[in-house]
Amino acid sequence: MSNISSIIVFSLSGFNATVSYRMTLFSLTLLCYCVIIVVNVSLILTIILDHNLHEPMYIFICNLCINGLYGTAAFYPKFAFDLLSKIQIISYVNCLLQVFVIYSYATIDFSILAVMAYDRYVAICRPLEYHSVMSVQTIAVLISLAWLVPLLCEVVVISLTSNLKLCGSQIQKLYCENWSIVKLACGSSKANNVFGLIVISFYCAHVLFIVCSYGQLVKSALKSKEGRKKFTQTCVPHLLCLLNVTAALLFDTMYSRYGSASVSQNVKNFMAVQFLIFPPVLNPIIYGLILTKIRYRVVALCVMAGQRLKLKLKV
Repeated sequence: MSNISSIIVFSLSGFNATVSYRMTLFSLTLLCYCVIIVVNVSLILTIILDHNLHEPMYIFICNLCINGLYGTAAFYPKFAFDLLSKIQIISYVNCLLQVFVIYSYATIDFSILAVMAYDRYVAICRPLEYHSVMSVQTIAVLISLAWLVPLLCEVVVISLTSNLKLCGSQIQKLYCENWSIVKLACGSSKANNVFGLIVISFYCAHVLFIVCSYGQLVKSALKSKEGRKKFTQTCVPHLLCLLNVTAALLFDTMYSRYGSASVSQNVKNFMAVQFLIFPPVLNPIIYGLILTKIRYRVVALCVMAGQRLKLKLKV
């Protein structure tokens, strides 16, 4: 990390397009972040507090929500602060930290969704073996791998990026993004490009694994009415979340590398942040509305909270 002394801060030029409506954007950002916190924390607490939801599928959903809180914490507070600031800068170290958290958040999402696909495959295609296959030990190993492998990948990414000699300090985004830093390198960034493609291929394989798993699930579900019911209740929300995350990340990744310079900065900004907006908001809502157990439990908790509030007001 010898270039820390030469590049102390980065400027975020993506904010240049937000000058005329920063207060409006700040209000929407604050509202969006509050919604993300409320819906994700609500789902996490519902799963933790209800022993009937201490099943593999709900444990994985809980981890998906925790990851949503983890990833958005690296973006929203800094973004809101920058909207109120005259200049938008970020230190070199904090920039790399933001890259690490946001990138690991995105890849952990895919890992958890892949684990959930395996869980649903065993539940529907091998129901008699489900409890022996998805034991407590297996669940612990799967969750650990879903977090540790992406984190280790991002450690390598940050290590490679930190060793680059940079000839510029302007990032044309609203936040720090690895490819934007790599493009500022004076010398060769071949190692970064190769490892980046390896990581992208690795997580494309996750998507392929999920698609293949669901191909088997559909075949199995069509054989019986009970199988179709289980598939609709537990797999449809998973597919919706997969589509949500994949579309968001695909747009951002492809645009970062191959996007046209003629596109307006506002469009670039939206393309850059939509994977930090839609998945964290929609994932817990999708699961909360479609999965019957969670929906009933959330409604019951809301009713209980309302009754307690009425009793306190009467007193």
